[in-house]
Formats: sequence, structure tokens, C-alpha cells
Amino acid sequence: MSKSEIARHQANAIVKLVMYIVVYVVVAAVVQLLITRFIPSVKSYQVYINVLLALAFGYLIVSAFADVIYWAMRFRYDHPTARAMRNVFLLIGIGALIASIAGAIGGGVAGVAVGGFLGIVIGFSVQQVLGQAVAGLFLLLARPFKISDHVNLLGEDGIVNDVAILFTEVIKSDGTKVLIPNNSIIGNKIYLLPKQQPQEQK
Repeated sequence: MSKSEIARHQANAIVKLVMYIVVYVVVAAVVQLLITRFIPSVKSYQVYINVLLALAFGYLIVSAFADVIYWAMRFRYDHPTARAMRNVFLLIGIGALIASIAGAIGGGVAGVAVGGFLGIVIGFSVQQVLGQAVAGLFLLLARPFKISDHVNLLGEDGIVNDVAILFTEVIKSDGTKVLIPNNSIIGNKIYLLPKQQPQEQK
């Protein structure tokens, strides 16, 4: 994909992000006006309506922002790296969205406590996956090895077949595929070995 096409996609993503934010502000203002002036009988349900609006538009806004990050990354990196960065921002954004909505429902000090508690719960529940995702992102950005390199990772000797967001796939000499968690690779030595030469037939 050419840089002009990437720039066009990035501009479209930015326009979409701004549009979602503007539409959310307008819809929230219209709903507020309708409830306070025309249908005050549903005022007791206003909190739930606001939560539904925040969830719906919040996801769209977070997703659009992740798309902006993706296309910004495509100027320097390939699709897997940019996609990994997009997924990390999407996960963090959704977690922050849920925590902030939970805090807003509680209100005041209670809201801060609820939001903080929910953030801790979400953090612990996705700690392993998010740790592997961040490690995979570092591997994709730092590129200590690349596909088709002959490496030794955690005692596994073989050819790198794929570097994904959670695992690095290594194919051993006997054809066995080994999936190595990326967070384990980050904390250990990486051996870059000479490329395997095909054996000459006698």
C-alpha cells in the first residue's frame, strides 16, 4: 500500500473519530433537553440512558481512535505491527471506558472507589494476556529477530515462522511448531544463530 493511500485512510479515520465525538455531544445534549423540558417523567431513568449512550458512543470513539493509531503506525511499520498496536490501544481504551462509566454511576468519592476497584479487577483479569500483547508489541517494534531467522529462544532451536501479538512461532528442524509466549522471550536471552545451510546430497 502506497503512502498516499495510507494518508487517505488516516484522514478518513480522523474524520470518523471527530464525527463520533460531535454526534455523541449533540445526541447527549438533545436527550438532556428532551428529558428536562418535554418528558420529565423519565428523569429517574436519565442515568441509565446516559450510561447506554456512553457505552455505545464510547466504544465507537475508542475504536475510531485505535484506527487512527493503526494508520499512523502504517507509515513506518507493516500490517502485523500496526494491528498489534491498534489492539493494545483498543483494550486499554475499553478498560478505561468501563472504569470511568462505573465511576460516574457511583458519583463522588464512591464513584472514584468503584471505578478504581473495577480498574484493578479488569487489570488483574487481563494481566497475563495484556502482558503478552505488550511484549509482542515490543518484539514487533524492536525487531531483535525477524521471520526466517534461525534462533534459539528458551532452549527451542529453529526458524522463526511468525511473530504474532501473543506468541512467536518457531519451526524446529524436525518440523515441530513451537508457540513461545512473547512475555517469556522478553525476559530471557535471544540467540541469533547462523542460517541453516541445506545439506549437500552425496
